[in-house]
Amino acid sequence: MLAEDLAPLPAARPDASGVVATARVRAGHNGRSTTLPLLSNDGPFHLRRLRTRGGMARVDVIGAMSGPLGGDRLALHVDTGPRARLQVTGAASTIALRGPGDDAATYDIRLTVGEDAALHWLPQPLISAAGSNLRQTCTVDLAATARLVLREEQVLGRTGEASGRLSTRLTVLRAGRPLLDQHTSYGDPHPAWDGPAVVGSHRACGHLLVVDPSLAPADRPPVLLGDPATPAHGALAALAGPALLATVVADTATRLRHLLDEALRQALSP
Repeated sequence: MLAEDLAPLPAARPDASGVVATARVRAGHNGRSTTLPLLSNDGPFHLRRLRTRGGMARVDVIGAMSGPLGGDRLALHVDTGPRARLQVTGAASTIALRGPGDDAATYDIRLTVGEDAALHWLPQPLISAAGSNLRQTCTVDLAATARLVLREEQVLGRTGEASGRLSTRLTVLRAGRPLLDQHTSYGDPHPAWDGPAVVGSHRACGHLLVVDPSLAPADRPPVLLGDPATPAHGALAALAGPALLATVVADTATRLRHLLDEALRQALSP
């Protein structure tokens, strides 16, 4: 067990409008297995080491306080070194809440995956509660031989309430070149976010991205996901690189996860 596992949670650093906190995970390979030389907690983030499974080191991100609240500036950085294999999960959903003022909260996720390394980024859903205002960015930097499984899920409002204001951007670079860059905004006053071109009447949406040098996506036609008789639909399609992207909308978080799991099975099948 490392010293970081025994240390108390550091105090969050409040600024004029909210909490400023950055948590960090670093995974390396010692020639035999993946190690976790750095687990640095901060603010609402508590990082818990889990039992290794399938040769992958595992870290669970636990929310130690409510957040993100309006005005918070939160960040989580994960560095997966060469040959390391790491899975990052979440113990519970992240709930964006209204803060004491009108300032937006920001949540900056940065993922780096080295040569011959693998990262499975599998957090629980992000819930945009009514009155909240959150800007989330996820930036992924992959080496040419890196492998990635990334799942994103957003739930627009809790049961019976309207969605908060949510802006998300996912940027993925592979060997320094853009692989994917998409930006989506939900909730008023963003225009047409609940129109048929975005989520329509659905209140859960998400993506699954699989990047693997062994993939031959050009040989894989797009696949429709879901049953037309249910309010959950999606598609799995190839990107311009060794990558597959699934985009899904659903009426509930449960149906959303079901289709994203189906997309992962499809993506990993021969």
